[in-house]
Amino acid sequence: MLTIISFFSDDENKKILFKKINIMKQIRFKRNNTYASVTSFAVKAIIAPVFFLLLVLNKGFSQGSKDSFLLNDSHFHLTNYVQEGTDIKKFLQIMGNKVGRVALFGIPLQQLWSHSNSGDYGPTYYLATDDPLYYYSFTDAHIAMAYRSLTKEQQARFDPMITGFNPADMYAVDHIKRVLKTFPGVFTGIGEFTIHKEFVSSKIAGPGATLNNPALDRILDFCAESGLLVILHNDIDMPFPKSGQENWDIKQLRALFDRHPNTTIIWAHCGVGRIVRPIKDQMALLDNALANSKNNHVYIDISWTEVAKYITATPEATANTAAVINKYPDRFVIGTDVVAPTDQASYLKILDMYKPLFEKLTPDAKQKLLKGNYERLFDAARKKVREWEKANVK
Repeated sequence: MLTIISFFSDDENKKILFKKINIMKQIRFKRNNTYASVTSFAVKAIIAPVFFLLLVLNKGFSQGSKDSFLLNDSHFHLTNYVQEGTDIKKFLQIMGNKVGRVALFGIPLQQLWSHSNSGDYGPTYYLATDDPLYYYSFTDAHIAMAYRSLTKEQQARFDPMITGFNPADMYAVDHIKRVLKTFPGVFTGIGEFTIHKEFVSSKIAGPGATLNNPALDRILDFCAESGLLVILHNDIDMPFPKSGQENWDIKQLRALFDRHPNTTIIWAHCGVGRIVRPIKDQMALLDNALANSKNNHVYIDISWTEVAKYITATPEATANTAAVINKYPDRFVIGTDVVAPTDQASYLKILDMYKPLFEKLTPDAKQKLLKGNYERLFDAARKKVREWEKANVK
């Protein structure tokens, strides 16, 4: 029975089985110069139970397994900084029955390999060399083609995102429109894309992205028009700030949110990083921001194991974070922020790290954080983007 269940859990195998069964039902055996339909034993003893099993399994996958998924992953990179990664069908196996849906994107930046710098060593991460990063727009085509290689049922588990644009470029919005028109029916949003990020921003060739750049305003205005969901990375502070230094990041970020009230924005990692630590009274400040109705379009992402380290560093930090999530359960999402995983254990490591947080959440807040808010936000974005495509893609 376990072998049968394992076999029939694959959709392609189900299709093959149905085809074979239909062929069998058409076969007639010649017996004493007469033809008898093969029904009495084969159908009753083999085919009928198989059909019943398939019916149960199909119903269980479409409904029961949806409820049994542990989370929907709001932040996942299929490829790394040299555009290499996990095959999407392999990733489906890694997701297994633990992860329901995934916001799918690559990394918009390519690490330059300069032989004069690192010789025969090809760096695959931005901290492995002094060479610059540059924007790699083909990442969007790669994600789209990977998505299109899947069955419709498999595609339903992914929300591809556009990332291959330079947010300092006034033409960036044209790239986003071009991607939507080239791959209609694929993308749900944009991001994760970066404005200010420790170590990364200073390595990107060309003019640096800023929060007050009209190019960024053009992008977010178009997202409001088209319904594209935005995943924005911007650190909450500069690395190694001096005591008393003005935190201009927060002021500019607040102004950006105010300028784009009709754009749904997910603020990645709540603004923290490896070096950029939570600022003093960050949860209290976040509480005040979420209480302001002007910020109802802004959501907080607590993905990444580095963020989990801060949130679970002390019982006080965990309790303060849980209190804010419990107070605003509709405003938080969670993701893994894993890059090109090879196995499920490493992919879902963050769930173990966040156990102390989950224990302090109300059942409602926990369900919305892990799955509910993702479904609400990404479903709404899908619908709006498909409507925009219907009106604008010829």
